[in-house]
Amino acid sequence: MQLKHTKEELEKFGKYVIQQARSNLTKEGKSNTGSLYKSLKYKPEVEKGAMLVRFFMEDYGEFVDQGVKGKSPSSLPEGSKWSGIQKAPRSPFKFGTRSGKKGGLTKAINKWTKQKGIKGRDKKTGKFIPQNTMRYLIIRSIYLAGLRATLFFSKPFNRGQKKYFNAFANAFALDIENGIILGTKK
Repeated sequence: MQLKHTKEELEKFGKYVIQQARSNLTKEGKSNTGSLYKSLKYKPEVEKGAMLVRFFMEDYGEFVDQGVKGKSPSSLPEGSKWSGIQKAPRSPFKFGTRSGKKGGLTKAINKWTKQKGIKGRDKKTGKFIPQNTMRYLIIRSIYLAGLRATLFFSKPFNRGQKKYFNAFANAFALDIENGIILGTKK
C-alpha cells in the first residue's frame, strides 16, 4: 500500500524542523563556520512497516542542543562570571568523564578564538593578555561550568510533533481509506 499522504506530511514535518533549527542556530549566533547549519538534514523512511523521519547533523550538534554539564563550577575563582553556576544542569552530557576526544575542547576553542578574532584584556591594566592565557581562561571556564543548552533542535522537533500530529493521523487515515477502496476494485 502506498502511504502517499503520510509521506507528504512527514516531508512537511522534516522541512519544518530543519528550517526552525537553522533559524535558531542563526539567532543564537551558533553558526560560526556554518558546518553545523549545513549538516542539518532529514530523510523520511519506511522501516519495518513504520513511517519515520531520520534527522542528521554533525556529532557535536547534540552538545550544542543539550548543553554540557561542567566538571565543578565551584572550582572557578570567586567573583568570576560563572563561579558556582552549572550552565546545563539537566544535560545528559558532562565534562570530566574522559569519554571525549583528548584535547578536543582545546582545539575547538583555539579555532573559535582565531575565527572570531577574540582578544582578552586585563581588567586592572587594560592591556591585552597573551592569546594562550586568554584561551586557557575560556577553556577552564567551559570545562568547569559547562556549556549552556540552546535546544536549537529539540524545541522545533517537539513543536513540530504537536503541530503535525493531527495532520499525520488524518493523512494516515486517508491513505488507509484509499488502500481499502483501491484494494477492493479489480
